[in-house]
Amino acid sequence: MRLYLTGNELSIDDIRTFLSQEGTVEITSEALERVKASRATVERIIANKETIYGITTGFGLFSDVLIDPSQYNQLQVNLIRSHACGVGKPFEQNVALVMMVLRLNTLLKGHSGATVDLVRQLQYFINQRIIPVIPQQGSLGASGDLAPLSHLALALIGEGEVYYEGQVLDSSDVLKRLDRAPLVLQAKEGLALINGTQAMTAQGVITFIEAESLAYQSEWIASLKHQALRGITDAYHQSIHIVRNFDEQTAVARRMLDWLEGSSLTTRQGELRVQDPYTLRCIPQIHGASFQVFNYVREKLAHEMNAANDNPLIFDEGDETLVISGGNFHGQPIAFALDFLKIGMSELGNVSERRLERLVNPQLNGGLPAFLSPEPGLQSGAMIMQYAAASLVSENKTLAHPASVDSIPSSANQEDHVSMGTIAARHGYQILENVRRVLAIETIIALQAVELRGVDGLSPKTREQYDKLREIVPSITEDRQFHKDIEQVANYLQKISYYE
Repeated sequence: MRLYLTGNELSIDDIRTFLSQEGTVEITSEALERVKASRATVERIIANKETIYGITTGFGLFSDVLIDPSQYNQLQVNLIRSHACGVGKPFEQNVALVMMVLRLNTLLKGHSGATVDLVRQLQYFINQRIIPVIPQQGSLGASGDLAPLSHLALALIGEGEVYYEGQVLDSSDVLKRLDRAPLVLQAKEGLALINGTQAMTAQGVITFIEAESLAYQSEWIASLKHQALRGITDAYHQSIHIVRNFDEQTAVARRMLDWLEGSSLTTRQGELRVQDPYTLRCIPQIHGASFQVFNYVREKLAHEMNAANDNPLIFDEGDETLVISGGNFHGQPIAFALDFLKIGMSELGNVSERRLERLVNPQLNGGLPAFLSPEPGLQSGAMIMQYAAASLVSENKTLAHPASVDSIPSSANQEDHVSMGTIAARHGYQILENVRRVLAIETIIALQAVELRGVDGLSPKTREQYDKLREIVPSITEDRQFHKDIEQVANYLQKISYYE
């Protein structure tokens, strides 16, 4: 699969396909011409000895310090070296790879003053899967993701570490092996590489892709639980949801009915009871609200993926060329979106834990054994799996605290408000992994509950899911190390993709 980058049309679906098919990137000729034109402007600035931030001056508080023309290129190298002070565990390789794709796409808009050599180096690293090792922590999410993107830039100039063919190696060694020269940074190029939101946006895109798929998967998991509790299908009638006016809610109700079609385990109102508890009756309302969050986040990420978000920016106004210092590197729009994503994901975990609690609680599960134990008393069954789920959703409530409400001034108060968007992105992925394990626990418990209820009564679509999962996790016939089952089901949920 070839992904053609223009600077303007990259989508989340493009990234999903690019990753799943191990694609390569191509640069359109129109985008390359824009790169050349913006670079010509930088060369004119240098020739005319103009005072332009980051090209002929220092950075941050040093923006009023003029740089000797003979040191313009060294200024950029110094910038990258000094700003590469990220700490903590590195981003996953897919995140770092997407980070490079997003940065390349931004440069192709033609507002950054990068050279053709720079965009070709990024393209080469992407296509050869030379992936920079980028520490996760250290970004304030304004002035760009300076620390993470500096580690990306280090790899391009042959000074950082990279993942290559399953190993962590020095970038210089990999480039020598491939007979590829390190990039020599020119004036403005270090700044063009690190002023931007690509770390938070790349992590946000990866989290979004996995979260949306997991949200769809949560519906068939909930459908298993619905049948185990002999749930009432009337609550999913389309008329109820259409009058609420939320398309996402209506869509969830429609999909739930589709999953449950043909089941002999479901009931109608008044057969066993008049109403179900909220965790069954309100699945469309609760899950639908999370899909509303996802739709909002998708829109904001799509905007940012195709945005010019470095500083200064170069504009061709026909009669004149403008070089304007601004603040498009400020991550506030994405910080808000990713904090919102955290809440939408966290709530899917909250309601999942409440559903699985109903299955193991003998006062609520409609006559099933306590904790679905094969021998209540002698064997604990699913008792402590509910504990684990409760712990994860509690942790998520802490992680869901918005990072974007915090700000600590930096650069001697020149940069006096920051977004903390990259923290939101990192915490979002932690929440996602926790929710995936909560849903894995619900899956294991729901499988056991419907088995006790009678799998022959399952709807055809959920029976298909039951049979698939039983190849991964066996019935609970005696107590065992359930953490292995949880991880196996979580891995299954991560690997499969479901999109409407």
